[in-house]
Amino acid sequence: MKTERERKEIINTINELLEQAYDSTLDEVFNYLQKIDDIEDAEDLIAVKEAREDIQINGTLTWNEYKNCETF
Repeated sequence: MKTERERKEIINTINELLEQAYDSTLDEVFNYLQKIDDIEDAEDLIAVKEAREDIQINGTLTWNEYKNCETF
């Protein structure tokens, strides 16, 4: 995970490059970012589904049970 400063530097560099890009390149970058977002959304939905299935199979723990469990 990047620090806030690193993120800002990268975003500033990307913005500089985008300012110089052709319109067609901007369209491609936008489409790629949308695809990435869609993929991440799909992965999140799969993770939620798997977590729900796990809860149905294995049940859940209370917070006190979790804190007192030595296997975590």
